[in-house]
Amino acid sequence: MTPDPAFLFLTGAHREALAGLSYAILGGKGFVALTGDAGTGKTTLLTKMLRSIPSSRATFSVVLNPMLSPDEFLEMALLDFGMQAVPQSKAQRLVLLREYLSESRKQGRISVLVVDEAHKLSPPVLEEIRLLSNFELADTKLLQIVLAGQNELAAVLNREDLRQLKQRISVRLTLPALSRTDVEHYIQHRWAKAGGQNHPFGPEAVEQIAHWSTGIPRLINALCDNALVLAFGEGVTPVTARHVAEVAADLELRNGQPRRGPMPRPVARAAGAGASAATGQLPGGSFPTIERYSPEASRPSRLARLATKLRLGEVRES
Repeated sequence: MTPDPAFLFLTGAHREALAGLSYAILGGKGFVALTGDAGTGKTTLLTKMLRSIPSSRATFSVVLNPMLSPDEFLEMALLDFGMQAVPQSKAQRLVLLREYLSESRKQGRISVLVVDEAHKLSPPVLEEIRLLSNFELADTKLLQIVLAGQNELAAVLNREDLRQLKQRISVRLTLPALSRTDVEHYIQHRWAKAGGQNHPFGPEAVEQIAHWSTGIPRLINALCDNALVLAFGEGVTPVTARHVAEVAADLELRNGQPRRGPMPRPVARAAGAGASAATGQLPGGSFPTIERYSPEASRPSRLARLATKLRLGEVRES
């Protein structure tokens, strides 16, 4: 679930976005915006880009938390550029930044400010960022700026009071969700990176993963990881559509999105215990989901099955 570029799966759109980021930065285009739904791999792609450009060519300041005031944002940018003694005066901070940018340019290095989760930036901070782009020479910008955020960033940039910022964006890039074919290739890619050969997910399981994840890599990771745990707990292979469906229910997904209301997860119980033998539903519509976490339950949870498989909790004689 961490943005590890070693596991990055490059679809055509991801390759285009990565090339676009490098082109915009190394070409001195000024502003570039990268948008995509949550979990599509924006942060992983940014990490890949940061590692692919050598330090001799560029220096980076990365702001990961956008919930800052304009003064705090400027301070954070300076600190991540490596400036330890940040003055209290904003005027002095701006002078310090300009001197740093000018010196980096003389040394042949490009200075890049990367802002992740940019859709959360407040209008005052966005205006501060726009003003930072005024650091320039006659023929080039001294500061390259990358704004990466969820799809809401496009709506933010379309605000009337931010039209000057929007006009300065020279490159726009978008990461879409994975297609059905890409989903299977992504699963195989991750499986191979982990040291495996052919992934253990059956065709119907892959279909279920594509459906419930809606092609979002982060959700694919969660579904696959939990389905593997479930199949291992049962001691079966391959991973089936039933495993994926059960995991989707446990994760409370509704076609890739968290469910807003409680989701019933019936547990078969004896009719004498007040449950329907056909559905496992109790009178009044409640479901005894807690029973699933006992290995003795008629349909124990994947965690209970895993604990049994690993013999966790057993008292071993010395």
